Amino acid sequence: MSHSIHAQRPLAQPQAQGPVLVLGGTGKTGRRVTARLAARDVPARLGSRRAELPFDWDRPATWGPVLDGVRAAYIVFHPDLAVPDAPAKIQDLVEQAVARGVERLVLLSGRGEAAAQDCEGIVQRAGVDWTILRASWFAQNFSEAFMRELVLGGTVALPAGDVPEPFVDADDIADVAVAALTQPGHANRLYELTGPRLLTFADAVAAIAGASGREVRYLPISHADFSAGLRRQGVPEPMTTLLDYLFREVLDGRNAYLCDGVRQALGREARDFRDYARAAADAGAWQA
Repeated sequence: MSHSIHAQRPLAQPQAQGPVLVLGGTGKTGRRVTARLAARDVPARLGSRRAELPFDWDRPATWGPVLDGVRAAYIVFHPDLAVPDAPAKIQDLVEQAVARGVERLVLLSGRGEAAAQDCEGIVQRAGVDWTILRASWFAQNFSEAFMRELVLGGTVALPAGDVPEPFVDADDIADVAVAALTQPGHANRLYELTGPRLLTFADAVAAIAGASGREVRYLPISHADFSAGLRRQGVPEPMTTLLDYLFREVLDGRNAYLCDGVRQALGREARDFRDYARAAADAGAWQA
């Protein structure tokens, strides 16, 4: 079960006091959060290297101007909270945010990742309202990340074996994030976000094949072959190491159970992978 601590005091409404900062604002969840805020007429500030006011995790001097005047922040750390320098950077960012008057922090965290949970603790101890969103593999990794190329190639060769995973839809994550950023009732709560079913990677690929009409199959490979393939493609070594960690450690069965975080936060069920696959296919995600 996911954990939750109920709010101790009512939440201020950030849209009445200043913009909502969306870090990773061009990423899979960040751009969805930004779009939803815009649809609700909630002022948002994009936290990205390419934004008008640039934000770069590797350049702390960029953080202060982006945080100024902000009342709530959605924190997505790139590339992953599992990398060694993540806790120190999260600590520094949170301290700067609180010092500048940010009243609400929403952190996208990793399910089953000890390093990510260290970062959760930093946010929880910040002295302001916090919400933790714990998620693991996104459904959209098949359509908006490196696995899309594998789908288009007809063979999704990954070191995932037959471990089941409750793939979560990035739209569900964004819906929960926006609720936590803009509505009362989510302060000091931890939501574990999963899809409604456990699927192996073979199951997921079969659903994509059925929805897209493409001939595509899942091929389990060794971790060594996977890493060697990434290096041949010129993937930088830190990213190769991170991807190997995610498949080797996080996808070892530790997350092979369902949680009801989406229903806790939104009062509805999580989106099914089949619905994601149909919608992505209809949108042309797997057209070459």
